[in-house]
Amino acid sequence: MQKSVLLGAATVALLAAGAASATTLEDVKARGSLTCGVSTGLVGFAAPDASGTWEGFDVDLCRAVAAAVLGDPTKVEFVPLSTQTRFTALASGEVDMLARNTTWTFSRDVDLKFEFTGVNYYDGQGFMVPKSLGVTSAKDLDGATVCIQTGTTTELNLADFFRINNISYEPVPIETNAEAQQQYLAGACDVYTTDASGLASTRASFENPGDHVILPEIISKEPLGPLVRHGDNEWGDIVRWSLFAMIAAEEYGVTSANVDELAKGTDNPEINRLLGTEGDLGAMFGLDAAWAKNVIKSVGNYGEVFEKNIGENTPIGLARGLNAQWTDGGLMYSPPFR
Repeated sequence: MQKSVLLGAATVALLAAGAASATTLEDVKARGSLTCGVSTGLVGFAAPDASGTWEGFDVDLCRAVAAAVLGDPTKVEFVPLSTQTRFTALASGEVDMLARNTTWTFSRDVDLKFEFTGVNYYDGQGFMVPKSLGVTSAKDLDGATVCIQTGTTTELNLADFFRINNISYEPVPIETNAEAQQQYLAGACDVYTTDASGLASTRASFENPGDHVILPEIISKEPLGPLVRHGDNEWGDIVRWSLFAMIAAEEYGVTSANVDELAKGTDNPEINRLLGTEGDLGAMFGLDAAWAKNVIKSVGNYGEVFEKNIGENTPIGLARGLNAQWTDGGLMYSPPFR
């Protein structure tokens, strides 16, 4: 989602090298707070509420890491970042991690010297149009004007799709999701394209969401997830296993409501290891035994976080789909806690 590809790899690598001189875990503990890069505003994923408190699916991942490291999910400073600034901010150390609907790609992982620590949402690029346009398929968009964020791989996917289907389009360049909404609603473009979850979020913010249709075609793979800098493996492990703790908790039926009771001990050794009543997994990366319990108690398991922020009973209205547990036909799967 919103995938900038224009930042020079050499610049990013140089910034990352400078930022890795002290471990991120040491920095976060000394500071007493986590600095987390998020979207500039995507309802359901990361956006401030009426009182200015950040909330959303990605926001809860930041809070989960703060709970794991500091024992307090409120100890987070949220830094809104655009597609143009997000990678520079991470590489330079301005933020400790990025939880900003960012697609895991080869070049970002290898060339830009970042480390993706998992996938918290499996997505794909789609198209939204006004219902009044009468279009039911993206293949019927020949000659359409399309709002598209500049400097992103979304641009490349769009060009590929239209070329493969031998149809034409006129791009309307925009820089932020807010600008895209304004231009689209003003009729400056016939179509808005970004990841399908972003389209659902955008449509939910409209005064009349039912006047707009998300077309059935998904034209790309967009595995979205948190990322950290290369070279600080311990910190990468903490972010990775904080996400896995949420995923595993859902699989094993551990919730924010029952975690205290289950933490007293169960007949399931995997739950016991997850919650720190057996073994000493937390000490392996510098955290206390209750680190995963703190994650689950603070934000809930993966399913709780999904349903609260973007699920079918929210205005965003997303079905679990690929983001269901592996036991339910989805792709969400945590390695063992042992």
